[in-house]
Amino acid sequence: MKRKVTVDRLIESGLTEAEAREFSVVANNLLQSQPPEQCWRALSRECLRPDHPFALHCYLHDVTFSDWDSTEKGPVPAWFPEEGEVRKTNIFSLMGELSFSSYEAFYAWSAKNREAFWDRMIRRLGIRLKQSYSQVLDLSRGEEKPRWLVDAKLNVADSCFNGDPRSVAIIYQRAAEPISRMTYGELERLTNRVANGLLEAGFGPGDRIAIAMTMTAESVAIYLGIVKAGCVVVSIADSFAPGEIKIRLDIAEAKGIFTQDVIYRGEKRLPMYSKIVSAEAPKAIVLPWAEGNVCVDLRKGDETWQTFLSEKDRFESVPCDPHGHMNILFSSGTTGEPKAIPWKHTTPIKSATDGHLHHDIQPGDVVAWPTNMGWMMGPWLTYASLINRGTMALYYGPPTGREFGVFVQDAKVNMLGLFPSLVRVWRYSDCMKGLDWRCIKTFSSTGECSNAEDYFFLMSLAGYRPVIEYCGGTELGGGYIAGTLLQPASPATFTTPALGLSFEILDEAGKPARAGELFIVPPAIGLSTELLNRDHHEVYFEGVPRGPKGELLRRHGDDMEKLPKGYYTALGRADDTMNLGGIKVGSTEIERVLDNLDTISETAATAVSPPGGGPSLLVVYAIPVPGTEVNPVELKKEMQKMIKTDLNPLFKIHDVVLVSALPRTASNKVMRRELRSRYERQLHK
Repeated sequence: MKRKVTVDRLIESGLTEAEAREFSVVANNLLQSQPPEQCWRALSRECLRPDHPFALHCYLHDVTFSDWDSTEKGPVPAWFPEEGEVRKTNIFSLMGELSFSSYEAFYAWSAKNREAFWDRMIRRLGIRLKQSYSQVLDLSRGEEKPRWLVDAKLNVADSCFNGDPRSVAIIYQRAAEPISRMTYGELERLTNRVANGLLEAGFGPGDRIAIAMTMTAESVAIYLGIVKAGCVVVSIADSFAPGEIKIRLDIAEAKGIFTQDVIYRGEKRLPMYSKIVSAEAPKAIVLPWAEGNVCVDLRKGDETWQTFLSEKDRFESVPCDPHGHMNILFSSGTTGEPKAIPWKHTTPIKSATDGHLHHDIQPGDVVAWPTNMGWMMGPWLTYASLINRGTMALYYGPPTGREFGVFVQDAKVNMLGLFPSLVRVWRYSDCMKGLDWRCIKTFSSTGECSNAEDYFFLMSLAGYRPVIEYCGGTELGGGYIAGTLLQPASPATFTTPALGLSFEILDEAGKPARAGELFIVPPAIGLSTELLNRDHHEVYFEGVPRGPKGELLRRHGDDMEKLPKGYYTALGRADDTMNLGGIKVGSTEIERVLDNLDTISETAATAVSPPGGGPSLLVVYAIPVPGTEVNPVELKKEMQKMIKTDLNPLFKIHDVVLVSALPRTASNKVMRRELRSRYERQLHK
């Protein structure tokens, strides 16, 4: 098939007749003289502009790769690395130091020689130790319970301040206000005032202190101050309802909490402190949303941010064991109570390594990722940016509108992280049209399955920059699969296991397969070794088959498919957890709320994949109480209101299906996978 564009199709794609005739000459010359890869390089970098109609981008890409054989060459790429760009990357630099000429050989070495790899990264990142280690890795208790950095003492917060005190640590903006900046020196002094304030308030090393607030410069200082004082951060998302906040405070046995008086989402003013009070939280330190005083009356014993902060801005961090807890985060599982996962002082080494190698964060790079300290990407962003001496970019408003895009432009963001639902909003609102995102060198995406067309659109917004698909979890401190700036990027696909670890894909019989459930091969820095409220072995190792070479495997719960030429694509969750709007939640957490309905005897929540892939859709199956008349439309509204009030307003129900019974196993467990498959078959007809 001859590759050729026509004037008529170019006009249909949104060009005027004059533009189409001029464009056709340039495009056809390239199509006829260059192979697809070189042709697309020229078209995407020299001809296409972000303000061209997206239909034009799609048409030219389709014509360019019309002869592409995906079964032989893998999925169609939309970005190819240039040699000059490759040579500037952190990975290329490290490969040169280790005398590797190919990425494949470098990855194989990192997975096989994990002790040497992680020792190298600790030194390369400049992880500051108060007492050096005698051994990088001790496996005397087996791969399930490794000991890292034997005999060492450190406080990982120290490694966040290796940057020049005068360089910018955080660039931030409150909606409708000018951009502000905080230097590394200013951030460290504020961090020290928090640490001193904790000691002056009677807290001590080992105490667990919660954070439930939006992502601000102050929240970063609070987080690092808690860690520096030898205390443990308890991460709680600000969107949770009081009951869910209380569950997490109780599990962690928190002794204090930092929060805000109110928060704003766009024009909506939402209560925050009152939710903390309803959750029966311990002593609260309350920050004002706006400048000035807090706008709420405080309980006896609570205090404002201004009265809490110490005047002392120097603090010597508390030395800690590498396996000492520094952060407790929560991740949903297949039971109603969220798993409480302790991060150790070694876990941020994984976050920073992924940021350094896979996301290529370099000194001075500006890194943005809409999140907060309640989810793992908040701590991840902090460590990946600051340990790599980059700049965190924080926008104090919703990322769904053009104002966020203007901030990305004006802050000159170099690495922009996001989640697929957000990209879909941008695409259909077209809110980012006309912005200058030329400073972006890479995007990253996590939290949900991506849609290839949405991500092709995203790449076009910045003149075609790659998307590093990134999948992992709270239990890893980062990802198990990702991409690099050394490999071509095809939208919604991965290109490599994360450096320093490996995995196996097994079918239902436990045999290696092209598509199936993914199992991680331990050990690796970042992998959890304990849970506060669950048996760690039972959750991750019990009943898991051995690998093809007899190696120990660790359950993670994702289904993955390996594609030709080393690409991978995510197929969703294998267990009963789901990702909704980038947030991981268990089916039973949703069902626990909905089963309180008087008209419903039982519910089953599942997440289905839409046609074409992309973010999951929440579908609820419900059994009405016998003899009760139930209107599905009204039921959906009532269920949505309950989820908003009692769980999380960010979870949106796509559909409610009334049934007389739920499919069950012989042991009476609900077969949510069968419900998911049943709905998807109807959806994809």
